[in-house]
Amino acid sequence: MHKNLGDNGRMRTFVAFLFLAVTGASAQPVGQVHRMPDGKPDLNGIWQALNTANWDLAEHAARAGLVVAMGAIGAEPGGPGVIVGGEIPYLPAAKEQRKANFKNRLSADPEVRCYLPGVPRATYLPYPFQIFHSTKAIFFAYEFAGAVRNIFLEDPGPAPIDSWMGQSVGHWEGDTLVIDVTSLDERTWFYRAGDFHSDALHVIERYTPRGPDILSYEATIEDPKVFSRPWKIEMPLYRHVEKDARLMEFKCVEFAEELMYGRFTKKDGK
Repeated sequence: MHKNLGDNGRMRTFVAFLFLAVTGASAQPVGQVHRMPDGKPDLNGIWQALNTANWDLAEHAARAGLVVAMGAIGAEPGGPGVIVGGEIPYLPAAKEQRKANFKNRLSADPEVRCYLPGVPRATYLPYPFQIFHSTKAIFFAYEFAGAVRNIFLEDPGPAPIDSWMGQSVGHWEGDTLVIDVTSLDERTWFYRAGDFHSDALHVIERYTPRGPDILSYEATIEDPKVFSRPWKIEMPLYRHVEKDARLMEFKCVEFAEELMYGRFTKKDGK
């Protein structure tokens, strides 16, 4: 049958075969899941998202950075997007606020000032985070700004106050760790392009092992003050398997002191 295809035809056939082989293989389980003594998946390890979601959750092309003098060093990489359905369903007034945030993102983004990132942004910042997991407790530690989260496995009731990282209550649905996050400070953003939320934000995260070193991450986002309906993001997270893998220190306050405290040290505009 391939006798008359010629070189181009044979190449196309080979590429098509290779594509089917790869996509077929990717649909299969990646490997066995490590488990805890109680049978739950073992989530211990250092994890990281390998995407451009912290620049923009939606599909986006590469673009110049905000500081032209930095040239390609400050340029923003493109990415395929992680929003299920491809669009964030903003209410009309909130969409205008988002446009203003994007225009002023060089100074308005909370990340610039080293504020804690909130949820879900902490997951896909371009820094790793570590999960500490036992049969009785789950704790998340993030490299950026030393952020941390304790995952309550019994509901402690409403949080006394909103906070940058919110209150997280977890439970298991089969092999999936489901975390209900509330009481998040309204000043956090979802990423650098300016998408935001109000004090009504409610996030439900789902961490599902797809093998010993891959987690499927989903976050359903609900905020009736800003969005017309709930929406969802999803992405894989990868475990660091280097022999000396560990979180490094990134205490970014010292890099942002002028932005954070300059107004308290300057007098007469000098």
